[in-house]
Parts: sequence; structure tokens; C-alpha cells
Amino acid sequence: MSREQYPKQFLKLGKTSLFQDTVLRCLKLSDISEIFVVTNEAQKFFVSGQIEELGLVVQVENILNEPQGKNTLPAICFGMHEIQKRFGKCLAAVFPSDHILDFKAMEKIKSAQSLCSKYLVTFGITPTSAHTGYGYIKSGKDLEIGSKVLEFREKPAVEYAKKYILEKCLWNSGMFMFDTDVFFKELKKHAPDIMAAFNQKDKKIEEIYNDLPSISIDYGILEKSDKVAVVPLENKWSDLGDFDSMFHETKKNEHGNASYNCDDMSLNSNGNLIYSKKDKIVSLIDVKDMVVVDTPDALLVCPRKSCQRVKETVTSLKSQKNEKAFFHRTVYRPWGSYTTLEESERSKIKNITVSPGKKLSLQIHNHRSEHWVVVRGMAWIHVDDKEFYLRQGESTFIKAGIKHRLSNPGTIPLEIIEVQLGDYVGEDDIARFEDDFGRA
Repeated sequence: MSREQYPKQFLKLGKTSLFQDTVLRCLKLSDISEIFVVTNEAQKFFVSGQIEELGLVVQVENILNEPQGKNTLPAICFGMHEIQKRFGKCLAAVFPSDHILDFKAMEKIKSAQSLCSKYLVTFGITPTSAHTGYGYIKSGKDLEIGSKVLEFREKPAVEYAKKYILEKCLWNSGMFMFDTDVFFKELKKHAPDIMAAFNQKDKKIEEIYNDLPSISIDYGILEKSDKVAVVPLENKWSDLGDFDSMFHETKKNEHGNASYNCDDMSLNSNGNLIYSKKDKIVSLIDVKDMVVVDTPDALLVCPRKSCQRVKETVTSLKSQKNEKAFFHRTVYRPWGSYTTLEESERSKIKNITVSPGKKLSLQIHNHRSEHWVVVRGMAWIHVDDKEFYLRQGESTFIKAGIKHRLSNPGTIPLEIIEVQLGDYVGEDDIARFEDDFGRA
């Protein structure tokens, strides 16, 4: 369901994505102008686009692009550094964007502000099972709200998870609240190399990240500091780490299955997660506790208890440099999206949708020609030194090596069919001359 270039936080399992839900929760604590998102170059347009879908406008400078992934401590330092630069001493909360969390939890999170003058505050989830996919937090001395952290524990085997629950340990949620002064004081004490790297005012973020280790905030600071407090949350929470988690978080139908999109006509089958194409009939017969995920370019069938092994399949696909590990047949761009309908070695057919007011880059392709047919809306076309409009049913042809540009001047989405023909039809056969989105 997710791919390298389309991670799970942007999936819409309902009306909104996990990322959008996170933004809406954050609005309970801060104005949109005070919300920062640490992401990467490939995903920054998902971030701005999905925020715009909520009817909100995020400042460009609030979207922070990591030049490379270096785990959670550098990412959080990047955000905290920019917040301190903009606002000075203040409180900042940190939320992963791919979690399910009851909105009611934000009131309890807000009440933890009083601890931040002395402690780095983390939020623990009251366990509902001996889960082996989460880290655990052991509480110590009680405070006015929550308690001091006595110990962080790694993801355990099931027998240890059961023991931790008897000890009243909490699941480690990866959510935090920090006073900027306390955070940077503890960072300087326990990870001085990272503190020094971000204080190099003459260096660009790309150079700073080259010098950083890949390290989690747990290893880098929290497990070393004696100034960490935990506030327990008894609200519904999940990091949706696999299909089994997804099953447990989904309302079951009359068959006892968690079913998405499809028409579930199963017989004597329950405890299954079923995800398929919209309106497709799926019938499982005498099948229990399975995962069946059917997307346009991939099919997964496995027992729910084995769904963590999906990662092995993804690793194998990546080692083969298989595009399906990175992209769906539908690929999202800052101007809209395209879906590959058919392709061969020398041809490709796409359905392209351009959002109102958006335009693709001024570009050329060296190895392929393109034929565009307007299906819906009105297109503004720039080909070589000519500019003209195309309406529904009209078409144009662009030879290889000719500068061209497509845009949507209308108020409804523009939809076109593009037929590519040439010796090579790969996505990297493109040279951009102008681009509204700052792409190379």
C-alpha cells in the first residue's frame, strides 16, 4: 500500500491521511504558523499539498528538508534549532506523523507543560497487550503529573513484554515535549558533537548532515539523561507498524473482517484484513486470520502473524532495483499526479491529472516523443515557440528534443492521456529549464 516515495503517513484509509490527522491534532496546541514539518525533498510536496487539502496554508520556511535520513535525534535537532531561531525560548512538542492517536489525548499532552522547565517530557501509552513491537518505559518517582523515568527498555521478546506489563511499564510512543533551553542543555551534555554541528552558522544543512551520526533520540539523549519525565496516556494509540496493527484499529464488518474499499463476500472466514480495488468483489472461503492486499501492481497474501515479514520482500525488491519498491502506478507530483496505464520497452501510456492553476516544468526529452489528448478540462500548451489552448477531445504532438510545457489555467482538474514513444521511456529522460517548485 505504501512505497518508498509514498510512505504510509500519506495514505488515506479514510477521508484524511495519518499525516493530515497529525496536523489537525497539532492545531489543538499551536497555530499553523507554528507547526514545523521535518521531511525530505521527495516528500515536501506531499506535505504542502495535504496541508492545503485541509484548507490551511503552511509557510514554506516551516517545511524543513533533511538532505539525508539520520534517525530521530538529528531530525528533532533540526526542528528544535529552527524553532529556537524563530521564536527564542519556548515549548515545542514532537509528534511522529504516522501514528493513530485519539484527539482527546491532546488535553493531557497540553497539561504536561508544567514539567518542561525541569524535564525532557516523553509520553507513554498504557499497554493493552504484551506487544513485542514497542519499546517500554519504566516509571520511577511520582511528579505533580506523571513520573520520572527510571529506565528505557528495548523491544522485548514476548515473555519479557509480559513481565514489563506486570511492572506497570508503559509503551514508548516517540512523542515528546521540550523547553528549548532544557533540550539544548541536555543535548550539549550528552551529544556535544550534534550540538556543535548545528551551531556552525557558516555551513549549509547539507554539510551539517554529512558530519552527523545516525542516532535515535532515545540512544543519544534520553537514556543518558537524569532529567526525563514520562506522562501516561490512556487514549487510543497505535504506530500502525504492520497489517496486524491495522486490523486491530479497524472496525470489523459482519463477517468479522477488516475490509477496505472492496465488497467482502467471504464465506466462513473471519479475522482477515482485506484491502482491494474499489468496488471489487472479494470472497475468502474457509480462511481465517489472513492478510490479503490487492493493489494495481502488487498482491500480498500472508497470515496476519507473519505480516512483519513484508519488510523482507521490500528489501529484496530494492536490491533488485525494482521500481515497484519505490513507486505505485499512480505517482504524485507537486502539480498533480499520473497513473501508468500500459508500458513496454519502447512505449508508455499515462493518465495525467494537473491541479487547477498548476503547471509542469518547461522541459525536453531526448529519447521520446509525446502525444497528448485532453480528456477533461482545458490545457495551456507551450511547444517550442508556440503557445495555445486545447479543450476536451483535442490533441497535440511533441517531438523528441523540443521544449514543451503543460499547465492548467482552469478551475477544475485537467486530465489528459499521454502516449510516449521512443528508444527509451524512463522517468529520468528529462531536462528542466524552468520549474515552479524549485526542482533541479
